[in-house]
Amino acid sequence: MMTRRQLLASTVAATATAILPRGTVAAEGANQATVLFDAFGKPSDLKRGWGYSLFVEHGGRRILFDTGGNDADFAANASALGVDLKKLDFVVLSHRHNDHTAGLNHVLAENSDVTIYTPFEGGGFNSPIPGPLMNLIKRNVASVPDDLRYFDGNPPANMKPGAPWLGAHFAQIGEPKEVLPGIFLFSTRSDKPGTREMNEISMLMKTSQGGVLVVGCSHPGIELILEAATKIEPRIHSVFGGFHLVDLSDDETTAMVTRLRDKWQIERMAAGHCTGQFAFVEMGRIFGAKFEHAGVGTVIRLPA
Repeated sequence: MMTRRQLLASTVAATATAILPRGTVAAEGANQATVLFDAFGKPSDLKRGWGYSLFVEHGGRRILFDTGGNDADFAANASALGVDLKKLDFVVLSHRHNDHTAGLNHVLAENSDVTIYTPFEGGGFNSPIPGPLMNLIKRNVASVPDDLRYFDGNPPANMKPGAPWLGAHFAQIGEPKEVLPGIFLFSTRSDKPGTREMNEISMLMKTSQGGVLVVGCSHPGIELILEAATKIEPRIHSVFGGFHLVDLSDDETTAMVTRLRDKWQIERMAAGHCTGQFAFVEMGRIFGAKFEHAGVGTVIRLPA
């Protein structure tokens, strides 16, 4: 059986994408992204499920972006692909939905001290309760019966609900933050029905060929996220993750994919998860060879 290093070396001239044999490990010093969890991909014995997880290796850093939609299946895929979760620099949870957070229990079992970056979520992820809600809780209404007064009329100054992941080291992202040299996290907010007011964080890595952007579900809108990303790095080379075009009409999808090519001038698409199957077809048609089939188990090389 070829090692992961040998397999990658043998395919450099032919393709930017590879499906690796079970049990292989990351090449030393690789700049690449491995899809650990998604619902599609080339034939393999990897587990499939609704959700997303991407393992990024760049410049000696090892980053886990989202943790998939099933803890056991995420753990199986990480093991099969040789991903050592004990050696992560940090974890990103893009947003609160279970299909991006379910594997966190396994991550913490392997690496309890790792920093986990999350959005501010109004008490979720151990975030503080938002100021407007705190003001409502502290409001003094003279006519309310004593037994209906929050905290007997004396609410504590600092209220922070307990997290479902005890002992996890959460750090919230509000303003754009360079968490490591050349690696930025930033938050955008959804105004779409069903996810209105929900914050979602994305990751941007600066490379020699432009930014590599990783998104979760793009609930705030992929173009809103791109607008925020280009304030950090004007040139976007690659985009990974879910674009949430699955609920757009075919005409709207075609127009969106065309804008991604013409307006945003993205060099490479590695869309997955909730992007939508018609959107995959249109990305293949509009982007041609610049569209990666980034299903579970796929490894895509990144610019240095």
